[in-house]
Amino acid sequence: MSTATTSLPAEITSADLVAKTIREKILEGELEPGRRLQQDHLSDMLGVSRTPLRTALAMIAQEGLIEYEANRGYRVRAFSISEVRDAFAVRAQLEGFACRCAAERKIPDATIARFEALVTEGDRLLSGGTLDPSLLPAYRRMNVEFHQLIISLAGNSWIESFVRQTHNVPLVSDRIILWNNYDIIYRSHDDHHRIAKAIAQNEGIRAENLMIEHVIFAGKLLAERLEMDPRGVLMSQSKTSNGFLKSRKNGKL
Repeated sequence: MSTATTSLPAEITSADLVAKTIREKILEGELEPGRRLQQDHLSDMLGVSRTPLRTALAMIAQEGLIEYEANRGYRVRAFSISEVRDAFAVRAQLEGFACRCAAERKIPDATIARFEALVTEGDRLLSGGTLDPSLLPAYRRMNVEFHQLIISLAGNSWIESFVRQTHNVPLVSDRIILWNNYDIIYRSHDDHHRIAKAIAQNEGIRAENLMIEHVIFAGKLLAERLEMDPRGVLMSQSKTSNGFLKSRKNGKL
């Protein structure tokens, strides 16, 4: 019996990595809606050749995050405020259901410990009583892992798939955080504490309701800010992003 394994071609794995990097920059708001994606600029910025970049852009276009226009190339897809609200409403229900599914299962002690570590990390980042811009990337990582942990605990691949689709409306992603009001961020993180506790205590309905309110509140706040100052919201996300990451120090992928 043959034990040989088949490896993916290098250009495919490179394209996957490039797509992941660009996708994150769109979801974080660094590549804002409506922005045209110049391939020469992206190639230089990411340190990649044009071949995997073209493949990556085609992959992201299939997901609906970017659009292709003949003779003009790709641009980041823009969404209306109404579409943002609708996507948040769907995301709230899906993540609420994920909380209920997770709470109704036997949660390993190690997972409960991870929840505790995440909320403790959030507490540490907010302990100064102000929102330090340099701490936003760490808070964002905590927030993303918190939500992803719940989705993975639900044990339902459809939830994960559909939540990912709501994130294809970039401003609905759990990576978007309005880092300018301490009281609001503190309230949001207090939700994390209560959601984690409800899941650990197998309180499915309570966990579901808490998460729905958590996501709906975030969506309502973002929609209100977009109505007042859409450019300001987009600029704030761009300024607080980490910038493009190169996968290698030298050479191209």
